[in-house]
Amino acid sequence: MVEDTGGTLPSSSTGNPLSDIGRPVLPETVTTARLELRLISAEEAAGMLAGRRKPDWHPDYPRQDDLDGVSMVRADVTAAERSWGSRHVVRTFDGLVCGSIGFFGPPEAAGDGTAEVEVGYGLVADARGHGAATEALQGLLVEADRAGVRVRASVEPDNRASVRVLAKCGFTELRGSDEEGNLVMARPLPDRR
Repeated sequence: MVEDTGGTLPSSSTGNPLSDIGRPVLPETVTTARLELRLISAEEAAGMLAGRRKPDWHPDYPRQDDLDGVSMVRADVTAAERSWGSRHVVRTFDGLVCGSIGFFGPPEAAGDGTAEVEVGYGLVADARGHGAATEALQGLLVEADRAGVRVRASVEPDNRASVRVLAKCGFTELRGSDEEGNLVMARPLPDRR
């Protein structure tokens, strides 16, 4: 279930190869059965990087990976670009932020011309092993599919839990490894017939 249906905004000329066709906009909040994926604002990202905490955050949040993700959040981007950024993973049963998920920027044209983004995600240890990472990723994939955007991910080969999450979510295309030795996997777009 999604709170907002998103849409497409006219693009700005930022040099993105997709700028001439408009940019898909994802909802501010994506809601799944047990989670809310709330977009992190530039102000909130700056607070996180400065060490400010909120009472509805799990005691172990943010992790270093979460901080790395929010370091990419910028204030000087369009709403469409911002919608493809980092999000808090919020458990609805207790309201705690227990991790983050998001794309590393708006879609860009891949080598075959298909719009593509890279996704990253992570949870505090207490939230792992209950299907939350899979559910959060599936929630964002619904929106990427709706926008016609293919998704890829890079994962450390020995991170078996994350490789399983990607496999459960349909990341079947193995592209080899990146310069850091991570596996690069992609999820084909669903057939739109």
